[in-house]
Amino acid sequence: MRKTDSAFQKSELAKLLTACGESSDFLTFRLHENSPFFIAYFKTLVKQEIIHHDILPAVKEGELYTLGEIKEKLSIEDLSITDNIPDIQDKLMTGNLIFYKKEGQPVCLPVPALAVEKRQVASPETEYSVVGPKEAFVESLDTNLNLVRKRLPILELQVKELMVGKLSKTRVAVVYVNGIADPENVNTVIQRIQGIEYDEVADSSFLSQMITDNKNSPFPQLLDTERPDRLAAVLAEGKVAIFSDGSPTAISGPVSLVTYFAAFEDYLSIWNVASAFRLLRLFSVIFSVLASSTYVAVLTYHYEMIPRDVLSLLITSRGSIPFPPFLEAILLELAIELLREAGARLPTKIGQTIGIVGGIVLGTAAVQAGLTSNVLLIVVATGALASFTTPIYQLSNAIRLIRFPFILLAQLLGLVGVAVCFAFLMSHLLKLTSLGRPFLEPIYPLRVEDFKDSIIRLPFSKQALRPLQIRAKDRVRFQQEAPQKKEWDIDD
Repeated sequence: MRKTDSAFQKSELAKLLTACGESSDFLTFRLHENSPFFIAYFKTLVKQEIIHHDILPAVKEGELYTLGEIKEKLSIEDLSITDNIPDIQDKLMTGNLIFYKKEGQPVCLPVPALAVEKRQVASPETEYSVVGPKEAFVESLDTNLNLVRKRLPILELQVKELMVGKLSKTRVAVVYVNGIADPENVNTVIQRIQGIEYDEVADSSFLSQMITDNKNSPFPQLLDTERPDRLAAVLAEGKVAIFSDGSPTAISGPVSLVTYFAAFEDYLSIWNVASAFRLLRLFSVIFSVLASSTYVAVLTYHYEMIPRDVLSLLITSRGSIPFPPFLEAILLELAIELLREAGARLPTKIGQTIGIVGGIVLGTAAVQAGLTSNVLLIVVATGALASFTTPIYQLSNAIRLIRFPFILLAQLLGLVGVAVCFAFLMSHLLKLTSLGRPFLEPIYPLRVEDFKDSIIRLPFSKQALRPLQIRAKDRVRFQQEAPQKKEWDIDD
């Protein structure tokens, strides 16, 4: 063996190639019989058509003696010869092939040939709307950024890419509109992502849980969305968005609780119709949280509050029930949750069948067997339906969870227990923040100006300023025109 061959065998590059060679999908071979160059790559990461149609035909012609000559032959941008072993390893693991020689210096030329498998852009599944765009994010980060840039074709749209996860090395993109987004919000997001110490980040939901302000709260403090139109709207509002490669959803912040009652379809409807539906969602959530606990409290401690006609109906309904209202409510609530979990885990068509048939059969059988009353069945079923009226799925999960402490305290203290639990809930919400901004805004701190697009939605002409909570660098959406004299007579 020659001296130069011995030097290569002892190099870090040779050790790296030997380690890679222990995997059966790693290939290395000589470029051709008389060539001093070798090629190495993971066949499961690269696209064979790129290698055989674009790269190999370009470098097989003529006599090439240096990596610089190969680089000139390939019409690919940003190629560089390197001896940095960690960088070479990253390149191999991210779909590059490398050219190297077993003689001379242990340097190589990485060339990108990544095989990208991605599904087509389809309709949203969890944020479906009857009218409006029918595009949803997919698992490809580049495709998702393309969908956003298509809606915001401006130079001010900035993308900062980071790498997260010791093992997964997930590409994460922080997106914002420069000149509108608060730099403090942008820096907060970037610093929190850079501070993540975790080996694998598989989805944007991982990031949401890792950078959220209060990690023990059941309430989501960053907004998940699969709609590019909704994300473009919040970016234009001054919020910061985060994408994770491999995730079909993006997260954004800061947000407030009322954000979770707003569907993007609201902005596609007349303002007074949209406001009515937002109020309906708010009352539905309150009903869902309080319905079962109020039933337990009233029947256990405060039955004198029930009108006589309704009381006789309840006595007839509960005449053969052997359980107290508390156990009756808990059993029915758990049955509803079991049906929901089973329906969610099974394939779509079977899950729908299990949900419908199981609900009807179990409900009817429970009433006929004397395990629960008709009235409670209606209350619990309506409360379960009401919890799903929120457009954001994560909030409905929080609502389902917090119903159980309400029922427990209603059994212990009656309506006083319900009031105590409500006070604890409100104090928790008052302390919550989203990227350091108050979560209960505009209710607390009271900001009347932000009510124009919170619980209700006023016309676009009334929304000349961006919300105060976001602390946008530029609060002005458009300049309002001076009011003009109204002409009351049609002939005028």
